[in-house]
Amino acid sequence: MVSATAVTGTALGAVVASLLAAPAQAVTPADTHRADGGRTVAAAAPDEAGLRAILRTARAQGAPGAMARIDDGGTVHRLVEGVDDRATGRTISTNDRFRVGSVTKTFSAVVLLQLVDEGALKLDKPVNTYLPGLLPDDRITVRHVLSHRSGLYDYTNDMFARSVSGFEAVRNKVFTYRDLVRLSLAKPRTNAPGAAYSYSNTNFVVAGMLIEKLTGHTVATEYQKRIFTPLNLADTFYVHPSAAIPGRHAQGYLTSDTAGAGLVNSTKQTASWAQSAGAIISTPHDLDVFFSALLRGKLMSADRLTQMTKWTRVNSTTSYGLGLRRRDLSCGISVYGHTGTVQGYYTYAFTTKDGKRSLTALANTSNNTTVLNTMYRALEPAFCGRSVTRALVPDAAPRERHEDIAPSVTRR
Repeated sequence: MVSATAVTGTALGAVVASLLAAPAQAVTPADTHRADGGRTVAAAAPDEAGLRAILRTARAQGAPGAMARIDDGGTVHRLVEGVDDRATGRTISTNDRFRVGSVTKTFSAVVLLQLVDEGALKLDKPVNTYLPGLLPDDRITVRHVLSHRSGLYDYTNDMFARSVSGFEAVRNKVFTYRDLVRLSLAKPRTNAPGAAYSYSNTNFVVAGMLIEKLTGHTVATEYQKRIFTPLNLADTFYVHPSAAIPGRHAQGYLTSDTAGAGLVNSTKQTASWAQSAGAIISTPHDLDVFFSALLRGKLMSADRLTQMTKWTRVNSTTSYGLGLRRRDLSCGISVYGHTGTVQGYYTYAFTTKDGKRSLTALANTSNNTTVLNTMYRALEPAFCGRSVTRALVPDAAPRERHEDIAPSVTRR
């Protein structure tokens, strides 16, 4: 049975007119430009009707289910559409665990920045200082890796040039970090160190290697000790190389490369192709808590957070820091977090600069650029409110240009 529910932490709200039902009102928020390039604007109340319309659209475009959770200063909005399991018809829930994909990169960056605070690592030292001989260029620094400016080729472009066959080839495979780095180094680098932003999963494989070399522990141990336990993220796990998601979880469904072919259940996988670049499992609650704590300065020193939020412009609406994205929304608000793509799951997890409003949105499908772009639009009703989101007709809505896996491969 497919059902749709919306719950707030204060009261049940009536679902009103759809996203495009009425013309937009002009919005001229008072905004303050900050040193980090983002903007602080007084946020309007979240637009539940607009957000629900987006989730329903994602379902109509091929996602079995879609959900969103907003924590707005303790008032929690939960919206769900569709199912987390096509076989049983169970309604998707904001309590479901799921694979967060590249949101993992922010966790990895936090651990390394904590190590900078502890004096074990310097951002502008070459990676080869800590991992001798790993990379072919001593100019590639830790900062270059964390900001996707190393020039290291993304091996997932080849691994997942064909989504389904590529996935099935690695679904149960276990790689070492060095296996993945070797796949990258078999191809020419994309640019000189520091010369340009070029998103690459290889960078955060190297980040995982740095964590394990500097601490003498697995990334699983360091995530748990430094982030999961201190923040009480009881539903967040790093289970690699186990292929199962523990407890109640949303099934993930990979869209076929062949039009009209059925969805592929991609839930069970080692995620070994991703590891410290994309293998964490979590829930909307835990991701909201994590990003809120991060931007509130609870996970590292103020100096390190300043370093994390030194931005490289990616496009007109997106900048990248150290394992952290900034999105500039149409209402003038800047939000901070990460996107995540792993087979069967699209994740958006973002918070405001003060950490007081956080959104996690999920669709349990992937290899579907239409759904990806629809879910991108969830940021607007969550942070900008009703007047702005009703102005975003589909042709004017923000769009993702690439996924977080195989970013150079054009998807349909």
